[in-house]
Amino acid sequence: MRTLLTIILICFLSSNILGQIKTIHVFVALCDNQYQGIVPVPSKLGNGKDPRNNLYWGAAYGVKSYLKYKTDDWKLVKSYKSENPIILERVLFKHATQEIFILADAYDGEKIKDCTIDFIKAANNQNPLKISYDSLNLSFGGNADLVAYAGHDGLMDFNIDIDYKTDIKNETDIIILACYSKHYFSPKIRISKANPILWTTHLMAPEAYTLKAAIDGWILNESGIEIEERAAQSYNKYQKCGIKGARNLFTSGF
Repeated sequence: MRTLLTIILICFLSSNILGQIKTIHVFVALCDNQYQGIVPVPSKLGNGKDPRNNLYWGAAYGVKSYLKYKTDDWKLVKSYKSENPIILERVLFKHATQEIFILADAYDGEKIKDCTIDFIKAANNQNPLKISYDSLNLSFGGNADLVAYAGHDGLMDFNIDIDYKTDIKNETDIIILACYSKHYFSPKIRISKANPILWTTHLMAPEAYTLKAAIDGWILNESGIEIEERAAQSYNKYQKCGIKGARNLFTSGF
């Protein structure tokens, strides 16, 4: 009898641990002077086919570099070769103390439209993706708990046409770090039936310190207002734009 109770307890604890796993999928459109309607940055930072030096990926405040080198909360645990040739690099981070994982994809800057479409489809619970790590089968893409986009707001330059799912089982939380993202993305996100926990109202630098701050609040299950404040404090710390301006830049919900 004692053995049976032990087995039941182990199964219960194991199911609880697995149930606590959360996944975050970050779509990064690499900064690209040639193919994006941006104010040009130094050529080394603005080569959308070079993740290693790209402003939004391998530079100091790019998603990969910032999470890997400038925070103790996230550990780079694995790199993957994507089957999609326009995803130039794919990396997996694990939270230092919790069963939370970030999958970050660096898209060829020339293919920003594809990156934008893939992000919106994921927000709409489409294109689920399974990633194996350390005996775990992690859910990303349209089955991730949180989906984020970082990069130029391509919807300023092009339109996209997507077939949307209407039978949404889980409203996906999303973050969009791009200029004027609430204005340009709102129509798509409404149809996607996603929940914007953070997006922007003006021009901004979509660097990873803001992403990390917003994710910190999301992990703590904070309100939209609290996540906005985290983002504003972080953005002002690095951009030195004034806290009032930073607070006016970020918002949540519709």
